[in-house]
Amino acid sequence: MQLGIRLHDVNTNESEALQTLEARARTAREEGFCCVHLALSKCIKGVTFDDAALTEGLAAYIRRVFRKEELDIAVLGCYLNLAHPDPAALKEIRSRYYAHLRVASLCGAAMVGTETGAPNAAYKLDANTHTEEALTSFIRGLEPVVACAEQYGVTMAIEPVWNHIVYTPKRARQVLDSIGSRNLRIIFDPVNLLSMENADERERVIGEGMDLLCDEIAMVHLKDFVRRDGKLVSIAAGTGEMDYTEILRFMKARKPYIHATLENTNNGNAVSSKQFIEELYASL
Repeated sequence: MQLGIRLHDVNTNESEALQTLEARARTAREEGFCCVHLALSKCIKGVTFDDAALTEGLAAYIRRVFRKEELDIAVLGCYLNLAHPDPAALKEIRSRYYAHLRVASLCGAAMVGTETGAPNAAYKLDANTHTEEALTSFIRGLEPVVACAEQYGVTMAIEPVWNHIVYTPKRARQVLDSIGSRNLRIIFDPVNLLSMENADERERVIGEGMDLLCDEIAMVHLKDFVRRDGKLVSIAAGTGEMDYTEILRFMKARKPYIHATLENTNNGNAVSSKQFIEELYASL
């Protein structure tokens, strides 16, 4: 396992001087991480990362920053709604993915990652989100993006999330089988598969994910959760209800050297969360 962090969780609540890409990358390395989840708009202030901004020069700058700190870019995030109901908006969204895939190919990012949308412009869970029609819409939106990933020789990875269209491992399997591309992979976030309805069955849900998606899991997100005010709230790994034994055992046995990034950490708990995961992993 190669453990990393979401870069926009680094140097939070610090001065602007410590929230540059260079400063965040330097801190991540000083804290002992070896890779990052990079969401450009959340890590570089004052820039609108539209298609015009996603240039070859930007890619070279990103590559230079992370090579200096000896950090891998585990994933370049582009979390837009590929099931948007407005054709004009969907065209623009796809174009943004194409631009991210180009930058990823040039800056050395392992993959471009996305969640799986909702069948409405608000990108919110509604009565139609888990329907077959919504799934068909998402697959239709994703297909040309995966074709672009093939052209650039880059991995496109989807992240199943309970509140989105691809909300179970079985649905993720449907997407993989329907598109049938070796460039389409899975970002596996166990907590994102959970809800208030299935949290007590988390061993079964997460186990199903590992079984059905094993070959295509290319990266893992690690966070924790608590139940608060009738909702599942995401928090730093090791501070909630999650038992990581089986997912870490799976990673150790089946996914050597896989990138895994911590989520929902802050300045005060990122290092302790990292130590918690590393110690448990070493003990298995």
